[in-house]
Amino acid sequence: MPNKENKYKVVTLKDVAAFADVSVITASRALRTPDIVSDKVRARIREAVDTLGYAPNQAARALASSSTSIIGVIIPSIANLVFSDVLRGVYDAVEDTPFEVQLANTRYNSRKEEELLRVFAAQRPGGLIVSGIDQTSAARSVLESLGCPVVQIMDIGPDPVDMMVGFDHRQGGRMAARHLIESGYRRIGFIGARMDPRAQRRLEGYSHALQEAGLFDPSLILTSPHPTSVMLGSRMLSDFLALAPDADAVFCNNDDMALGAMFECQRRGIRIPGQFGIMGYNDLEFSAHSTPSLSSVRTFRYDMGHQAVGMVLAASKGERPEQPVRDLGTELKARQSTDRQSGNTLITGQ
Repeated sequence: MPNKENKYKVVTLKDVAAFADVSVITASRALRTPDIVSDKVRARIREAVDTLGYAPNQAARALASSSTSIIGVIIPSIANLVFSDVLRGVYDAVEDTPFEVQLANTRYNSRKEEELLRVFAAQRPGGLIVSGIDQTSAARSVLESLGCPVVQIMDIGPDPVDMMVGFDHRQGGRMAARHLIESGYRRIGFIGARMDPRAQRRLEGYSHALQEAGLFDPSLILTSPHPTSVMLGSRMLSDFLALAPDADAVFCNNDDMALGAMFECQRRGIRIPGQFGIMGYNDLEFSAHSTPSLSSVRTFRYDMGHQAVGMVLAASKGERPEQPVRDLGTELKARQSTDRQSGNTLITGQ
């Protein structure tokens, strides 16, 4: 005879109540507001939960109230170290609160973002944190209809859905280019991959700074649709030097690309920074410890994730910030890879 037992049977609150020999109402109270239930009863219910493996039905909770205790977080990549720093801030901020994080990955696909937003909308989250400010009109419509605090991160702009915390990528790009100009470089290129809107704004900032200095040359811009990586940075610098052999510096879209460019220079025996300057973006941990150390534009990613959760929690209590857009700014970290004063002594690889 076949086994007709349903191995996928969901453990319900009724099962927990029966195991603990209490009413369903008492079990519900113990899980929602444990302080109003006696220690002895609460211990029996906790034993039942642990033994049976019970997990609260968030959808049912949403039906019973206006929202769940979920804070949704939508990012475009789980492989990019930039977002791992953001998520550390998010999870640290959620610790010791009634909220839980539910993470989703768009893979830089706007249609996927729309789909994920609809999934979250159906779950009635207590708050939502979403990367970027360039959502499609369909995605923005969903965000505006959620009925919960929404924080856009990684960028800032004049028209938040609800709240924003991030930084100005154009300003960061200008900062990087001006530093290279002030360091004495004149044929300054740009290398970028996976040119999402934030990367495009960095390129705009770079272009504006070089135009102001009378040094802009569009032939010194090289981009790729492929995901950023150290290997791609190395390959793209090789292609860049073939196109512009007289270039003396490059601003890379991020630190991964910059590290790859540095490796390629070292393989070719190009002196850094004497012959060639390299500038990164984001200031990842390895930037200060590479040889030579890498100049970069620091972005405050952990703070961004941490503050985004804080904004959600405050807004859920009716304590919305007076200024819905919070600019964390950027900071120039000038190191050996652009320090011409240090001469040509930093060359390695030969």
